[in-house]
Amino acid sequence: MNTAEIRRRFLDYFATRGHEVVPSAPLLYNDPTLLFVNAGMVPFKPYFTGAETAPFDRATSVQKCVRTLDIEEVGKTTRHGTFFQMNGNFSFGDYFKAEAIRYAWELVTGSQDAGGLGFDPERVWVTVLHSDDEAAALWANIAGLPAERIQRRGLLDNYWHMGIPGPGGPCSEIYIDRGPAYGRDGGPVVDEDRFLEIWNLVFMQEELSTVRAKDDFDTLGDLPRKNIDTGMGLERVALLLQDVDNLYEIDQVFPVIQRAVELSGRRYGRGGDDGRQDDVRMRVVADHIRSSLMLIADGVTPGNEARGYVLRRLLRRTVRSMRLLGVHDPVLPELLPVSRDAMGAAYPEVVENFDRIAGIAYGEEDAFRRTLTTGTQIFDLAVSDAKTAQQPQLSGERAFQLHDTYGFPIDLTLEMASEQGLSVDADGFRRLMQEQRDRAKADAKSKKAGAASTEVYRELRALGLTPFTGYEELVTESRVRGIVRDGALVESAGEGDVVEVVLEQTPFYAESGGQDSDAGLIRADGATLEVVDVQRPVKGLVVHRVRVADGELRSGVDVSAEVDGEWRLGACQAHSGTHVVHAALRQVLGPTALQSGSYNKPGYLRLDFAWPSGLSPALRSDVEEAANQAIRLDLNVRANYMSLAEARELGALALFGETYGEEVRVVEMGGRWSRELCGGTHVQHSSQIGLVTLNAESSVGSGVRRVEAFVGIEAFRYLARERALVSGLTEALKVQPDQLTDRVHRLVEQLKTAERQIAELKSRNVLAEVGTIAAKAHDMWGVGYIGHHAEGVAGGDLRTLALEVRNRVQDTPAVVAVVGGTAEKPAVVVVTTQGARDRGLKAGDLVRTASEVLGGRGGGKDDVAQGGGTDGSRVGEALTAVEHAVGHVVQS
Repeated sequence: MNTAEIRRRFLDYFATRGHEVVPSAPLLYNDPTLLFVNAGMVPFKPYFTGAETAPFDRATSVQKCVRTLDIEEVGKTTRHGTFFQMNGNFSFGDYFKAEAIRYAWELVTGSQDAGGLGFDPERVWVTVLHSDDEAAALWANIAGLPAERIQRRGLLDNYWHMGIPGPGGPCSEIYIDRGPAYGRDGGPVVDEDRFLEIWNLVFMQEELSTVRAKDDFDTLGDLPRKNIDTGMGLERVALLLQDVDNLYEIDQVFPVIQRAVELSGRRYGRGGDDGRQDDVRMRVVADHIRSSLMLIADGVTPGNEARGYVLRRLLRRTVRSMRLLGVHDPVLPELLPVSRDAMGAAYPEVVENFDRIAGIAYGEEDAFRRTLTTGTQIFDLAVSDAKTAQQPQLSGERAFQLHDTYGFPIDLTLEMASEQGLSVDADGFRRLMQEQRDRAKADAKSKKAGAASTEVYRELRALGLTPFTGYEELVTESRVRGIVRDGALVESAGEGDVVEVVLEQTPFYAESGGQDSDAGLIRADGATLEVVDVQRPVKGLVVHRVRVADGELRSGVDVSAEVDGEWRLGACQAHSGTHVVHAALRQVLGPTALQSGSYNKPGYLRLDFAWPSGLSPALRSDVEEAANQAIRLDLNVRANYMSLAEARELGALALFGETYGEEVRVVEMGGRWSRELCGGTHVQHSSQIGLVTLNAESSVGSGVRRVEAFVGIEAFRYLARERALVSGLTEALKVQPDQLTDRVHRLVEQLKTAERQIAELKSRNVLAEVGTIAAKAHDMWGVGYIGHHAEGVAGGDLRTLALEVRNRVQDTPAVVAVVGGTAEKPAVVVVTTQGARDRGLKAGDLVRTASEVLGGRGGGKDDVAQGGGTDGSRVGEALTAVEHAVGHVVQS
């Protein structure tokens, strides 16, 4: 049974039993404690915690998940995969243990002809919490399981909570016996490789007050409404029903391994130490390709922080693993389409958006291949230093620097060091990596702990949502529901205080969807508040950050909330301008130029979009022209509410990574010309935008570009500044504006010609000194040493000078050391003749001596080497240090 069919059967089973089928949330979920959705219950967490009221009593979903804490274990065991799918059924105060157990048993053991999964009941084992007699009795009565196949375990295994105060409860896990070929008999308490867990049923029934550890917490008592949260590992069920050894061999993953086999010429599953290493690498490739595909599909782009760094690491580990399999050509164009075809049946969006996905992934591989080139150069220098110091291994610090700073994988460092006859201090490397992980975990823990500070907002949200009246009006009469200072409710705030205020209703737009928050005033009897920020810390609740300009504000008083009209007009222009620029990009570049992020505020917008390369001036001009033509056409702008399915059928574009409810707001400009899901504020006609002027275009990651623009009056001001600049230049150069470009080009060419002439004269002057410098040689026990300070000479000229001096003394043992450059950036070149090298003198060693004195480093070959530093005041000391080093070698 293929994985997509298992997924369909699960959803169908629960849909026919009154469960709302909820689509998977994007992997980028709006949760400050998570990089990605990492469990099936995450989108339902507000319902379980009580922050929001569930719109249904029971639900089911197949949720996309990503976990990367155990990324180093991927491929080594059958338990670790970065991307996985979690089937779940959920009850919010509806049914409880008996129904959850009955549903699970029926689906797991029901015949495949009747829509079940068809597992043999004799192969099913379960675990329950040691004290949960009720669950044990239900398994015996409903499923008829004998006592020996109902095993009891402690809190570490069979109790669930979020790690913070909130709901918790015992759980019951379902296992399938894979048979004696996979391990020892005796149930999951003996061997969890043979007895594979497929489903965890969590019975949320208690309120936790303090959580110290997984098995150390305090309870307040029973929850007023008991809930069910279950998670069935889709990949685990698939590997059992497809009769394969591990999750890397199921139908959604294994095709990538097969393609890796074809590309590398290696066999999968051939045994032996080398074979096991190859198997691990192929599993890493298959897992990471799928994870990368799904992350990019949900709007993640490679970067150096947070989610972007995770994606970058997955893609680079894929390329590295294929390199270790012997494939040095680009591999993502060969592998990513295979994963697309395997996942497309369950997730059609990966097929629909593949051009965008591929552009981002392929761009990252190209960048990493360049990184490998740079990293190899740094590695070569590290090897040279180790050999010079006669050290048998590279230090853990150097290996970690290569990994962390230059993105150079440790496996490649180990492999290449071995080729050079060196080992690597792997323990030191692992220690530094662990320190980095510990820092990351501490940071994550602090963020998780910070989630508890939302308690005050949950209390306020429980009193009702905050209606937004700003689409219809800029001034709304309202009432203060609560005042928050330092995370706690207070009764009042005085002049000069900065606090957060929640109103019964508000016209202030809270920052979201790329649009900055509104500015304005809140007026109460005897008090004036300046609104400095507006946010939604929990869904449905608008919080105003204010400064009390005068008077005193008290909770419960009536207020007038007044949005600054000029600010809102600018915000509407900028947000509508963002939609116009997005549509213009797609009109000029094609449908794959999809928005991946945006920010706009009065007078300014920026928009990130998928595109593999920079825009030429002509393309930028075309985009700007298309945008302003749409403004000139005075397109009608309107917003309609409809179901998400209707919006998709209409072709409305959704922002990657955003979560949308079943009812969405669709903003149209000129009908189909621009149609996007959007909750922001907009102008009524495109002409009200005024003008859009693109002022910048840049890269923000592999396959992602950013355009920036001024909008409305700011666009006019920008053009006015440009006009003033042109006017000043035309006056200074005495030309007409239309002649300015040609005149500047001629001046640049004249300047380049003059610089070349100066460089040639400088080189001739430098070379004219060769004879004089060569004559400075003095004998040091049979070796001539020439040290010279060529002030202001740098680059190729310094190297040429040193080589020309060496040519004058080529027939004798001699060392030439020349220091040039500037006081802030001195440069040094050391060259040796064959006679000097026969005496054991190496230019690379000598240039390192000089560079260290100058506050830098250097290296090179035995005959020619160069380096530099940061302290030009020590040139004399550097030349003397080389002289002493020469004397030391020739006397030893």
